[in-house]
Amino acid sequence: MLDNVLDQVIGPPLNLVGNPQKARTNGDHSAGPRVSVIIPTLNEAKNLPHVLPRIPRWVHEVILVDGNSTDGTPELAPRYWPGLKVIPQRGKGKGAALRTGFSAATGDIIVMLDADGSTDPAEIPAFVGALLAGADFAKGSRFVHGGGTLDMPGYRQLGNQMFVRLVRVLFGGRYSDLCYGYNAFWRSLVPLLCLDGDGFEIETMMNVRALRTGMKVVEVPSVEAKRVYGDGRLKTIPDGWRVLRTIWQERHFSARIAVHTWAEAMPFGQDTLLNEDPAWTEGLD
Repeated sequence: MLDNVLDQVIGPPLNLVGNPQKARTNGDHSAGPRVSVIIPTLNEAKNLPHVLPRIPRWVHEVILVDGNSTDGTPELAPRYWPGLKVIPQRGKGKGAALRTGFSAATGDIIVMLDADGSTDPAEIPAFVGALLAGADFAKGSRFVHGGGTLDMPGYRQLGNQMFVRLVRVLFGGRYSDLCYGYNAFWRSLVPLLCLDGDGFEIETMMNVRALRTGMKVVEVPSVEAKRVYGDGRLKTIPDGWRVLRTIWQERHFSARIAVHTWAEAMPFGQDTLLNEDPAWTEGLD
């Protein structure tokens, strides 16, 4: 009943309001959509040589969002990718770093990449290809054919699968993986996600909201490697609790209102919409 009322008042979800292809690119790019790669960093200097040189050279821009590293990460990064942009992170946590990067991106497609070597830059063409084939959101999965993980103990795999099943029960869909941050999507759709997460839960938030707003989501096989140097910052219990809390709170996310706001603003240009989104302007007064 409520869904029918909302459909009449503010319109149906994204997958029912027409194909958003026209809104996906900002301008006419004869060589194809431009790709922005966003990399959050915090003391990853030793890992950068194993990541940056392996990014495809046709990528439009690489943006490194640094969380106040003390090991020379911002200074060393441009050596491995000429023209790389280094910007300071606003706020604390991986989610805050990604939101900072999204707001600075100028490409038509955004790809999320980790700086520790666990996500393979050689897989970027597969993610971009999924978008060019018609997907709105290309979501990495370690648990479909062709995917895998070398950095996930059994207890974390069990927890991840429990979260996957909970999302299926609450929101539907057929996700095979949830707590994985290798994603790609059209930049014009970022405001539709209304992102406000600061920590690792940002990955779950994005995946759930992409599903709930009716985006066409395609899972891309991805192999997660072990971090090359250093220790990971993911804390199983605290971050697992944040993920669970995020899933539960997503029941209150107004997907139809988000779609309506996005659709109404889109004709005025995605850059305007990005600048006006509270997720980007929060804390900038």
